[in-house]
Amino acid sequence: MNEQLEIWLYFLLCVGVIGYAGAKISKYGDVIADKTGLGGSWVGLIMLGTVTSLPELVTGISSVTAAEAPDIALGDIMGSCVYNLMIIVILDVLYRRSSVYTVAGRGHILSAGFGVMLIGFAGFSILLSSSGLIGKVGHIGWYSIVIVVLYGVAMRTVYSYEARQIEAFTEKEADRYPGLPLRQAILRYLGAAVLVVAAGSFLPFVAKDIAILMGWHEGFVGTMFVAFVTSLPELVVTVSALRMGAIDMAIGNLFGSNLFNILVIAIDDLFYMQGPILADISPTHAISAFSAMMMTGVAIVGLLYHPKTRVLNVMGWVSVFLFAIYIINTYVMFLHGSV
Repeated sequence: MNEQLEIWLYFLLCVGVIGYAGAKISKYGDVIADKTGLGGSWVGLIMLGTVTSLPELVTGISSVTAAEAPDIALGDIMGSCVYNLMIIVILDVLYRRSSVYTVAGRGHILSAGFGVMLIGFAGFSILLSSSGLIGKVGHIGWYSIVIVVLYGVAMRTVYSYEARQIEAFTEKEADRYPGLPLRQAILRYLGAAVLVVAAGSFLPFVAKDIAILMGWHEGFVGTMFVAFVTSLPELVVTVSALRMGAIDMAIGNLFGSNLFNILVIAIDDLFYMQGPILADISPTHAISAFSAMMMTGVAIVGLLYHPKTRVLNVMGWVSVFLFAIYIINTYVMFLHGSV
């Protein structure tokens, strides 16, 4: 009983550290955006999206090296993509002025579209790998090279788009944080990032203990529990950005995190020395991949159509569809992941 309690206390410790650091990342990310003149969408996509995905990166590397648990790494990545899109539903519920889809900039459609491409390609590669139809370059799969190229194209394209959009912002927006120097904001931002990385490095080991304790498959634990913890920065950062009125930063953070999450597959593949990582995982991870792809497609519809009506005055119909896909994915993963 003491051992079980200790395992869950370690889990809660990771939750607390990542949650606290996530709030600080949101605050100082907004300060940096304000003082550098970068657009909220760009900061959310690149700066917040990358740093809040550091737990997935650190957890993945730890999983495929020290912990020797590639299923936890992939479950974390795909589960986090689904969780991140579920956070849009939470935003829609919390934002009471109107539907969040009516105020978010349409520029997010660009990053969301790249998200569909990358997540869909990852799911496709998982299925190919399960059928033994995967090629490799050295010890990594060819899919890793494609993922890196697609991610680079996505970042370059979104940057070019945002650069054209933020010119007016840099000329007209006043400094909203006159008492906090840029250098200090960057240092505090990096300090919070270090906390996120430190907590994320322990997660694979805690996850393996939970899987053994509860008799669950590692892939299920990675998708449901590890992904929940590593997605806490996205949740805290996004809600904090919403409270500050930075809607575009909030949405950009989620889509940016998903893009970086797929890049993590290529990084994990590089550190996994036994061969292509997708060849040694359960094909059920493709379920979460295609669920995330469908959810991203639904979000694109909402951002383009701008629906104003709310179901039972709680959330828009777009959020209802997102929530439904999330519930179905969770149920199917539970059926296939419990042992």
